[in-house]
Amino acid sequence: MRWEDFRTSSNVEDRRGMGLPGGAGGLGIGTIVILGLIGWALGIDPRILIGGAEMMSGGSGYQQQQQGRQGTPQDEMGRFASAVLGNTEDVWNTVLPQQVNIKYDPPKLVLFSDATRSACGGAQSAMGPFYCPLDQTVYIDLSFFEEMQRRFRAGGDFAYAYVLAHEVGHHVENELGILPRVQERQRQVGQAEGNQLSVRVELMADCLAGVWAHHSNQRWQSLEPGDIEEAIRAAEAIGDDRLQKQSQGRVVPDSFTHGSSEQRMRWLTTGLKTGQIQACDTFRASRL
Repeated sequence: MRWEDFRTSSNVEDRRGMGLPGGAGGLGIGTIVILGLIGWALGIDPRILIGGAEMMSGGSGYQQQQQGRQGTPQDEMGRFASAVLGNTEDVWNTVLPQQVNIKYDPPKLVLFSDATRSACGGAQSAMGPFYCPLDQTVYIDLSFFEEMQRRFRAGGDFAYAYVLAHEVGHHVENELGILPRVQERQRQVGQAEGNQLSVRVELMADCLAGVWAHHSNQRWQSLEPGDIEEAIRAAEAIGDDRLQKQSQGRVVPDSFTHGSSEQRMRWLTTGLKTGQIQACDTFRASRL
């Protein structure tokens, strides 16, 4: 992937090496739940993120995090994340107004190591990257990319960019008003239906990541041979069915929160091929 040609975003806060103020105590409910699930899955259960960890725990566990370094980081992986974020800004600044007549207000990106705090509760490396709609911020420990390669054998620049673009896809969902509506519905239904709503949210974010890549390649010729295969391998590696099979030896579809490997690959490919937000409407799709 030719990410070196991208404009880097200054909408980045680097908290790496800063630690968690006040120690590790008081982490949000998101950490507790995610650490009880299959480790290192891409993203975090939207039922936690959308509602906000502090609401689910019956109070606000959020403490103001000390400010990290603002602007483009100087190390290669930090610059990579900043460049991918900058490219998503350039794509969605054009695509969102053109396709749905909405002005794009980009998210912030926070880089951290080990643990930090978000408006959705505590964040730990073991949670993987996630988007918090309460502060409209994507959080990631960049060591997740090493884990993708080591544990999932799903490495490569475009696979890593897909991870970031997926989280930005959740922000696009928030801009479209989808996340608040899902939050409201999840409060009214049982766990099985809530899980299905989560799957639709995640698959739409996969598709929106594909939409970003489609337009990025059209405008900047950013994709190189093998890039699409990298991203598809990553989507396959983090399907709920594959992760459950690896961790517990059996698959429980009713407990899926992100979608199967086949679903994740197919919706990512849909976005890549069409470049259309409308094609990503998993909530109207008869087949997920």
